[in-house]
This record gives sequence, structure tokens and C-alpha cells, in this order.
Amino acid sequence: MARKARPSLKQLGHATKPPASPEEAVLERIPNSQPRERYLVRFACPEFTSICPVTGQPDFAHIVIDYVPKAWIVESKSLKLYLGSFRNHGAFHEDCTVAIGKRLVEELKPHWLRIAGYWYPRGGIPIDVFWQTGAPPKDLWLPDQGVAPYRGRG
Repeated sequence: MARKARPSLKQLGHATKPPASPEEAVLERIPNSQPRERYLVRFACPEFTSICPVTGQPDFAHIVIDYVPKAWIVESKSLKLYLGSFRNHGAFHEDCTVAIGKRLVEELKPHWLRIAGYWYPRGGIPIDVFWQTGAPPKDLWLPDQGVAPYRGRG
């Protein structure tokens, strides 16, 4: 079996300065080696942080990204750097969650993508944000995201 040429990646395998903002972050992609297969890729980021645009206080979330690739898959180091770039980014929960999903769709053009932002309470109210590109493919095994609803101390 012939080896495929490795794509030119600027972040993987290199010392990389964390991006200062989501706009500055570079999402890299690599060719999907199984483009004829219908399969799910899941990324979970249980320690996602951003900044409240009003108070400047940190917001915390458990982000779960599920997608079915076509020609491209996201390179995971670049995704980690992209998600980390929100650490000092001021935006509401809904904007952060949907913006991440839209950016991934723009870069990867997957068959399907969904993102869930399970935000920890601020002011006593947890906010969960869900966005997807459409109905999941019928032949796809879609496991539960495994994030329990917020129950407080009870």
C-alpha cells in the first residue's frame, strides 16, 4: 500500500503560539482517508471557557461536537487551539456555540454536524445551546452525548 503524502500542516508537530481570538485562529483540515464510509467523529471539550461580554467574568461549558466527514476531517491540535482562543473572547453562550459550529461547517463541509454547549450556571441558570446542520443521516449510529442535565446540588 502506497503511503499518501502528508498534508502541509503549520501547527501539528510545531511549537504554536495560542491564537488571541477565534478570528485569528487557524483551523487546519486533512483529507479523510475513509471518504466512502459514513461514520461519526466526536470531540468533547469539558473545560471550554469564554468571557461574558457584559461583566467580563469567565463562563464555562462542556462542548460536544459531532460530525460526519466528507472529504475533510479537522486536525485536532488546530481545533484545540481554536477552542482555546475563546478563553479571552467576549460573547454570549449562544453566539459562542453557534459560531463554533458554523466555522467547522465552513472549513470542513461535512455531511452533517451538530454542536451542543452545556453551559454551567451564571446567575443560577444553566444555558444549554444546540445547533445542527439538519437531520442526522438515517444510517448513522448516533450515541448519546453523555452529558447529564444540570441538577444543581440535588
